Amino acid sequence: MPASSHRESPPEPLWREALGERLRAHRAERAETLGETAGRAGVSPQYLSEMERGLKEPSSEMIAAVAGALGLTLPDLVGDVARHLAPRSRAMPPTPQLLVTAA
Repeated sequence: MPASSHRESPPEPLWREALGERLRAHRAERAETLGETAGRAGVSPQYLSEMERGLKEPSSEMIAAVAGALGLTLPDLVGDVARHLAPRSRAMPPTPQLLVTAA
């Protein structure tokens, strides 16, 4: 198939990038600096910056700490990220499902 007729689908959105976008948006809504939010969460400003830029795969404990520092619960933040990802995922072609059968 010629390259010009082959259309590649866009890459699947990454959870860590969507999480970072939402963390930054919530911090901006509160008009807080990285240092203010990071201090309450018990993480360094550098670490929070890397989370916001989607460069870290933070543990659930770290995500919960930052969510709490932003006045959010972990379920609220996870739901927000899922809603943020949903429109992008709907634009993606469905991924094949594996059929697992009992032996």
